[in-house]
Amino acid sequence: MSEPRLTHLATDGTADMVDVSAKAETLRTAVAEGHIRMQPETLSLILAGNALKGDVIGTARLAGIMAAKQTASLIPLCHPLMLTKVAVEIAPDEALPGLRVTAMARLTGRTGVEMEALTAASVACLTIYDMAKAVDRGMEIGGIRLLEKSGGRSGDFRAGDSEAAR
Repeated sequence: MSEPRLTHLATDGTADMVDVSAKAETLRTAVAEGHIRMQPETLSLILAGNALKGDVIGTARLAGIMAAKQTASLIPLCHPLMLTKVAVEIAPDEALPGLRVTAMARLTGRTGVEMEALTAASVACLTIYDMAKAVDRGMEIGGIRLLEKSGGRSGDFRAGDSEAAR
């Protein structure tokens, strides 16, 4: 097995977009998550639908979906992708307290959709912050990570699996 290397660096160290033209088209899916911690009163306000800016959860879901579709415009070396599905789920978590965001991106193509799922989760969390900051500027966004991905030459990944399984 070859030595791991950063695929977005040319041999001279400059940033380089990966050429995926020789890769096979496969079904590729990625799931990412994040959360936003807030005061219990802020969570109650959001869940009751009483935020001044409107439907926080619905707006954040749409923002996450829109963000996934714009990932190539935000991340310099990402390929523009023809996504076939993006889903964003937002659920209350009283233990945080706050909201947990899960984002899924899918396509049949030559490159993965991890960045699209991560972007969707991140922007959904940022949208929640924006819509509720008038009552809680101390909210904290965290836990943005890839949970799983499937498809492609590198195979499947699940967070928490051993290095050997990656």
